Amino acid sequence: MADWKNLDTLASYKKLCEVKKTDLKAEINGENGAKRVREYSVPMAAGLKYNYAAKAVDDDVLSALSDLAKEAQLKEKFEELYNGAVINTGEKRMVLHHLTRGQLGKDVIADDVNKRDFYLNEVKRIEEFANDVHSGKIVNGAGEKFTTVVQIGIGGSDLGPRAMYLALENWAKKNGCFKMEAKFISNVDPDDASAVLDSIDLAHSIFILVSKSGTTLETLTNQSFVIHALKKAGLKSSNHMIAVTSKTSPLAESAEYMRAFFMDDYIGGRYSSTSGVGGAVLSLAFGPEVFKRFLDGAGEADKTAAIDDPLKNPAMLDALIGVYERNVLGYGSTAVLPYSQALSRFPAHLQQLDMESNGKSVNRDNEPVSYVTGPVIFGEPGTNGQHSFYQLLHQGTDIIPLQFIGFKESQLKNDVVIEDSKSQKKLCANVAAQIVAFAGGKDNENKNKNFEGNRPSSIIIGDELNPESLGALLSHYENKVMFQGFLWNVNSFDQEGVQLGNVLAKRVLAHDTEGALTEYAKLFEI
Repeated sequence: MADWKNLDTLASYKKLCEVKKTDLKAEINGENGAKRVREYSVPMAAGLKYNYAAKAVDDDVLSALSDLAKEAQLKEKFEELYNGAVINTGEKRMVLHHLTRGQLGKDVIADDVNKRDFYLNEVKRIEEFANDVHSGKIVNGAGEKFTTVVQIGIGGSDLGPRAMYLALENWAKKNGCFKMEAKFISNVDPDDASAVLDSIDLAHSIFILVSKSGTTLETLTNQSFVIHALKKAGLKSSNHMIAVTSKTSPLAESAEYMRAFFMDDYIGGRYSSTSGVGGAVLSLAFGPEVFKRFLDGAGEADKTAAIDDPLKNPAMLDALIGVYERNVLGYGSTAVLPYSQALSRFPAHLQQLDMESNGKSVNRDNEPVSYVTGPVIFGEPGTNGQHSFYQLLHQGTDIIPLQFIGFKESQLKNDVVIEDSKSQKKLCANVAAQIVAFAGGKDNENKNKNFEGNRPSSIIIGDELNPESLGALLSHYENKVMFQGFLWNVNSFDQEGVQLGNVLAKRVLAHDTEGALTEYAKLFEI
């Protein structure tokens, strides 16, 4: 079994702290700049590539990072995870989201069930349901076909599936795969549900209620909101609603739903896009074949995360560089900057994935750690971000590492030549320019126009954003976060930090408060 130790107890980490820091500005602007771009690159799944030439690393730093990966037993810990070890120590559960898209190791048996078979069976059930909806075999109470699907969930039941839907919506329309429009209700703010309900034809809509426990306050509140609207329109919820939940939840056998599809306790919400949580809405929106292609891309990327050599393993290398930036260089944030409008909500998903997973201050044994862990994650699509917060990124007092994502081709292929180049070329030119500008800077005697440089970045680059590359991109970040959690010796798979506020909110609604909580409740006239 792997040996779990705090980062600062590892000899290789202490050695890493002593390695001479890389002068990124000199490297990028010097004679080795072009060579770095060519050589500091690792192939990923689905034709993607991870390029880290503009990161503040050199061969000495990379060698030390490789030693750290080996001493921390990252490969061995990943093997234990996908072979069914109880990695989620907080909830005493296995971590099995990888099994939703492939099998890297041995059979995993839990609850007397082969879990890979269980997940495959749910994909098959969803496929059959989606095909029946699309063909008109399953219709509404008036015998008419459904045209819209609405997902009701929050957190991982919303952010990931919503980001994936938006990422593929235009691609599906261009490629003749678009079956149904999808909408999402997440916020308990009634304006969210009202706006969605006002924008759809209720009689021709299917609602997906997503809650693993079947007890999520916001989701159940929004479910009631929707059921009220259906009844007001003279419609039965049992003709319009399905559930994605666990077999043990109160939703599993509810008469409110026409179908229930199942996940289990071994898949955390933020890791659930490749389970039925993402599978139902994506299969209904784009067809089951598109969802399968998405799973294939994720599964292919999982295989690259199992590569032995840390410097040829893209997710592990990305994680190692991130820990180096956080713990040795002292950078507290990371900006995710996709130069693809289709990935407009991808940074929001990664924000939850990363910050809910590794926003921990105690290790797997519930002991306080003496080093920093997860960074703050934020981002926006380029080039919009360039005209928003890039000022601080370029010339602010804090250095914030950057992760660019870019594609050579646009999804819709609908482009025109303007001033000697197409819009997609202009977009790609902006990515290339920003990477060099951040790293290389520009000296100017006028300090207001001076760019210090030494702002590190990486880029994931591919030919086109499609189901396979999207799945690979998702898996890359899931595995990166996992490896960083291993290095920090934290439990990346529970989220106790979201529970306290929920408990107190229930007390406010039950008028069971005292002190400051009572006074805040009075401010809202609760």
